[in-house]
Amino acid sequence: MDKLQILIDIEEIKNLKHRYFRAIDMADFDLLDHVFADNISIDYRGGTYRWESKGKDTIKESLKQAFHNQAASMHTAHHPEIKILSETEATGKWYLQDIFYNFDMDSVTQGTALYEDKYIKIENNWLILHSEYDRIWECVSPINPEDKFTTIMLKEKGIQK
Repeated sequence: MDKLQILIDIEEIKNLKHRYFRAIDMADFDLLDHVFADNISIDYRGGTYRWESKGKDTIKESLKQAFHNQAASMHTAHHPEIKILSETEATGKWYLQDIFYNFDMDSVTQGTALYEDKYIKIENNWLILHSEYDRIWECVSPINPEDKFTTIMLKEKGIQK
């Protein structure tokens, strides 16, 4: 494989993962049509949950229910380790840091995790084929009543709960 093309593919996969986080944090679920392969599978293992699912539409609907108008979130991924396996296949590892406020449950979840993804290139576009993570640490606590939010995008864009 051409070294320049490998570097371009790595950058495209980085952008793909960033689009995924932007889509969920901003309730832009239509964007996920250009992020997920149709046959995507996920397996997210946290301290208080395990979420396994398959299929773009099923996963999108679950994400809509999770990132609703009574939530606020921030997801960032760091230290990507991306391997281009072929012209159409790649893998990636990412270090996640996230914060998720669930106002209707009066809880905030913070933590880190290690993502391991598989990507597929279809019609010249990289997509997430499989995504999984294991939590490195997770802390769930009540929301501090002294915290004052001045804006919450999901309040306006998330589905009504």
